[in-house]
Amino acid sequence: QLLPKKVEAFAGQRVVAVSAGSAHNLAITADGGVWSWGDGGKGQLGHGDGQIQLLPKKIEAFADQRVAAVSTGGFYNLAITTDGAVWSWGNGGSYGQLGHGDQQTQLLPKKIEAFSGQRVVAISAGGNHSLALTADGAVWS
Repeated sequence: QLLPKKVEAFAGQRVVAVSAGSAHNLAITADGGVWSWGDGGKGQLGHGDGQIQLLPKKIEAFADQRVAAVSTGGFYNLAITTDGAVWSWGNGGSYGQLGHGDQQTQLLPKKIEAFSGQRVVAISAGGNHSLALTADGAVWS
């Protein structure tokens, strides 16, 4: 599309943050819910499959969590929950960008255990790499 267009699927909801990946999108609503839409071919939508979603769909894996921030990479995502935990899902690729110590694709959000005991305050997902900032000012890659 050549001009900006309002995403009508969010009518009646307050969206507080958005992030756009290669061909997918994430949004956080005021209640801490995460919504995704676009190309899900590498599991990056977080619904447990590789389907395309033309309209925003809530990621049910976060039903018992409140998400504070998201960042979309090329074909994967990072999220911080209000307890400071970091979650990742989507394409595991060749670079370990999901942070689970392997290259496995994750079809659902999975907590990154390497941050256990740390409070993560910021995240950034690149094309094939990730960064995190902890409350003590340490940068992790």
